[in-house]
Amino acid sequence: MPACRPAGRPASQPASMADQCLMTIIGKQVLRYCEHLHGRWHTAEIRAIFLRRHLLQNRALEIFLTSRTAIMFAFPDQNTVKKVVQRLPPVGVGQKYGIAQSRKASLMTPRQLFKHSDMPQKWQRREICNFEYLMFLNTIAGRTYNDLNQYPVFPWILSNYDSEELDLKQPANFRDLSKPVGALNDSRRKYFIDRYRQWEHDKIPPFHYGTHYSTAAFTMNWLMRMEPFTTLFLSLQSGKFDHADRMFHSVAESWKHCLRDTHDVKELIPEFFYLPEMFLNINGYQLGKRDDGSLVGDVILPPWAKSPEHFITIHRQALESDLVSCQLHQWIDLIFGYKQRGPEAVRATNVFYYLTYEGVVDLSSFDDPMIKKALENQIRNFGQTPAQLLSEPHTPRQSIMTISPLMFQPVPDDICMIMKFISNSAVVHLSANTHAQLPNATVVSITASLGFALNRWNNNYSSNFGSHLAPVGVEATGSSQNPIPPNLPLTVDPLLATGNPASPVARRMLGDSLDQHLTIKWNNFVTTCDSKYIFVCGYPDHSFRVIETENARIRQVIFGHKAVVTCLARSEANAGIDFYIASGSTDCTVLLWQWNVKSNFVVGEQQNVAGESASPKVILIGHDSEITCIHVSAEHGLVLSTSAGGPLLIHTTQGDLLRCLRPIEQDQSVGSPRILLMSRECYAVVCYDLGNLCLFTTNGRLINQLKTASHITCMCLSRDGEYFVTGSEEGTVSVYATVDLKCLYAYGACDGAAVRSIAIVHNHRHIVAGLSNGAIVVYNVDFNKWHHEYRHRYVRTPAPPTS
Repeated sequence: MPACRPAGRPASQPASMADQCLMTIIGKQVLRYCEHLHGRWHTAEIRAIFLRRHLLQNRALEIFLTSRTAIMFAFPDQNTVKKVVQRLPPVGVGQKYGIAQSRKASLMTPRQLFKHSDMPQKWQRREICNFEYLMFLNTIAGRTYNDLNQYPVFPWILSNYDSEELDLKQPANFRDLSKPVGALNDSRRKYFIDRYRQWEHDKIPPFHYGTHYSTAAFTMNWLMRMEPFTTLFLSLQSGKFDHADRMFHSVAESWKHCLRDTHDVKELIPEFFYLPEMFLNINGYQLGKRDDGSLVGDVILPPWAKSPEHFITIHRQALESDLVSCQLHQWIDLIFGYKQRGPEAVRATNVFYYLTYEGVVDLSSFDDPMIKKALENQIRNFGQTPAQLLSEPHTPRQSIMTISPLMFQPVPDDICMIMKFISNSAVVHLSANTHAQLPNATVVSITASLGFALNRWNNNYSSNFGSHLAPVGVEATGSSQNPIPPNLPLTVDPLLATGNPASPVARRMLGDSLDQHLTIKWNNFVTTCDSKYIFVCGYPDHSFRVIETENARIRQVIFGHKAVVTCLARSEANAGIDFYIASGSTDCTVLLWQWNVKSNFVVGEQQNVAGESASPKVILIGHDSEITCIHVSAEHGLVLSTSAGGPLLIHTTQGDLLRCLRPIEQDQSVGSPRILLMSRECYAVVCYDLGNLCLFTTNGRLINQLKTASHITCMCLSRDGEYFVTGSEEGTVSVYATVDLKCLYAYGACDGAAVRSIAIVHNHRHIVAGLSNGAIVVYNVDFNKWHHEYRHRYVRTPAPPTS
């Protein structure tokens, strides 16, 4: 099967689909790569509805589903759009952007969405990253993966694609984001200004650029090595690849063209920051020979990039750097803001051909079909400017030092505190539900004797350092209905603190015993993000159960497997949003279920039908032994699973098997896979027997492999996916860099006890570990020490004077 666009995608956008207009030209060739050409969707699956443009007219809708896919419909006119919205659920634009869910929200203009959303404030306070904010702006401005003519647009970030090494602390290595691409070269800028001033035409207004920074052809050229873009590209070129010298061949060469060529002012696409496969000619296409005699194959990367994955890593680091953060608002002004149109656009050398702008022409007013067709072709093929979101300068992002001036102070001792349970039973599971907005931030602990505790976490704990993942100022808004002593980050569950230590508290016991052949471990349990419910598996009757933490009562018993359920996993979750639960069993299957937050039940096919028994959405097959670990990502639409002695399988949440991965073919020394993590950037870390670690991409490439000296028992991932933390049988807790599997730091064993469970609290300033002796250890951690941009900025205590 030809290599296609991968299943992993940015969280804020759906899977790629061919543009409907291009489809009519291409015919049936590309249909095999397209989803939802014919289909039915249950209205209960709709999670967001956006008003969209088609040929610069507001007469389309894009409907986002719980499966993280989306369908775009174009209608005859805007009145039809309004009627359709009135018949659909009042979900608005979803919950992510801080806008109340209503049908009115679905019909908001892009400018209204920007005004009412809380995302700009989150970005300014550094609660979300630059990539996420740019995806937000693209989404509300009408850019979508469902229309190649309105594909999301991202900026060129770097200006150095020739050096052997790249220093991200040097401003000279970055592009000037205050200028459009066409104005970066002074001589070319003068050429465009002269053309604007000398333009004389009765009907066509003057412009700087006759081409655009984003067109369907540019997008297909960037992605032509992957389906369905290969087929689209061939169809655009009458069944042949373009001349080799005009195809995307080298990153450095493309950048130079954008600086020198008066017909090339294109910006980038999001894939440049997360998709290494776009640079590889995996399918071995014959892309032709250039005039200099060189063959076009894989994209030539800058010398400072060791591999496509390394390029993506460095490029993403550059995007998130402080040098970009402090001027990104100026690029936003050019593309989405007040410098997009009018006198400010003229002053900024940022005026494009008039038919690329919304509202310039009303196609419905033309009676002559020839003229109307010509205008449609112009709009369709030569670029469309995003909707303008604001008419005043965008507020800049706050500096990290402004938000958290003490974040580079030295970290205190490794161990912050130790909390011991009287039962001495191993703490086999920890869930750090410690988001500052929760009314009761808790660390849920579960012991091998099936006792659980809702331990209170103190987000106001007076530590004097922060993390680039969550600066100190961000957490200051946290509230708690039950005050915790300010000198302690964690206190024991109040119910256990006041009970009789000699006898278990009934309201804190999970009830029936688990199967006697089952080794109780961390992934036998999952909690909701508000700590109100615990999912437990491993019962002899082949069920898994939902337990209410308030009173330990069984809320639901779910049957579906034909043997004991061995592991559970939960997809990403926020308060008020449905999520997936995945269950694996000794029957070799993985079942995918849906948790409904309104009813607080695992639901069936109809979702909202009262009394309906739970049923799996999908049954995933392919393993031939007991399932050992699962990871499910609703954002990427992926389910990863491992089995005893078996491979890593990657399925979609719709049930399709995508990949079957092993460390090295016929290499049996790594043992059996036991623990599995996946980052938002679609890197999968798998821990095998004897502490062997492997790093895969979800597209099937083995990136790295490491044999550690520890017997790893549990793992967890940082929120940005750059780091993961492991606990071991030897009692050590270690921090690793994800991409290169490098051990950055190791905390020593505490009381010689093995680590059975591990978690990172939401503010990323502490690691919580559950030990085999019944203790919970809170470690101080400072991820800034290893961050590429901040590791050299620590406040160093001056050395004492010598006598």
